[in-house]
Amino acid sequence: MYKKILDHLNEAILLFDKDLCLIYVNPAGEILFADSAKHLVGNPIHKLFKTSQHGLFGDLLQRLTQNEPLVDRELILENIHQSITVNLSATPILGDGELSEILIELQQVDRHLRITKEEQLLAQQNTSRMLVRGLAHEIKNPLGGLRGAAQLLDLELQDPELKEYTQIIIAESDRLQDLMDKMLGPNKPAHKSLLNIHEVLERVRQLVAVEAGSNINLKTDYDPSIPELFADKNQMIQALLNIVRNAIQALQASGTIVLRTRIQRHMTIGRKLYKLVAKIEIIDNGPGIQPGLMGQIFYPMITGRAEGTGLGLSIAQSLINQHNGLIECESEPGNTVFSIFLPLMDMRDNIISNR
Repeated sequence: MYKKILDHLNEAILLFDKDLCLIYVNPAGEILFADSAKHLVGNPIHKLFKTSQHGLFGDLLQRLTQNEPLVDRELILENIHQSITVNLSATPILGDGELSEILIELQQVDRHLRITKEEQLLAQQNTSRMLVRGLAHEIKNPLGGLRGAAQLLDLELQDPELKEYTQIIIAESDRLQDLMDKMLGPNKPAHKSLLNIHEVLERVRQLVAVEAGSNINLKTDYDPSIPELFADKNQMIQALLNIVRNAIQALQASGTIVLRTRIQRHMTIGRKLYKLVAKIEIIDNGPGIQPGLMGQIFYPMITGRAEGTGLGLSIAQSLINQHNGLIECESEPGNTVFSIFLPLMDMRDNIISNR
């Protein structure tokens, strides 16, 4: 009965023997470690966490042998797969008056912080998108009238020099119309089907290979085990193409771009917990994004280049959002990483709701 209760807790529960060798881990602990209980149980604590934490668990053992519980908040732990921030609570379990087992509870803090950050990001993007679309619609209406009047005037004029002016008005109106359409974002419904994300990435790589030039090295690092995802192929190509082109422009004619794919297990996107998520990373070794722009790069018309429109990343984010996905960015000089997360649903659409 106690095992059934532990199995349904959201916090990771780890039970160690007196030598700090794991003898039980609940399902929340499996999610935290991104590994199965079969592989985790039996390992000593120093194999579950990197050597940088040896001092911590040495102190832990000393405290517990003195029958003293230990509580530590916002503790950064480096396990074999990732760095995580947790609240730790360790309790000694006595048998015949001596320490027999150690119960450790780990509550992952950064997961909740990540959910909050994602919700804020999505809310900001939705608000920005609504404002931009409203503005674009307001501009398109008088723009159509301006173009129509220029066409009528062009028909009435006989002087070729005067016609040249009306043609400029018509051409500039068409250019602004195209810009407004881009600001409005994709207006066609997605035609989703099962597709291999690596076919999409290879198509993108082929498209940018010529424009990248010989001084930009395009590398790939794919995980072939990623299953097919349910998505619109053309929209995926467009979204990834926008991000890769953004990386090419950031490199300023020389550097390296890496296209990498990995599986992410048990990830929350938009308050839904997905069993499997495809993680696509586009990495460049350029100068990085200016710190002042980092919080705004997915907003329309925001760009660090004088000749840029600032629409590429905004459109990419909109397309990925339509697939219940998310784009994140981390940047420092020499290492800029755009991470695209796309849910992978099995044939039963087995999605766990985040409670």
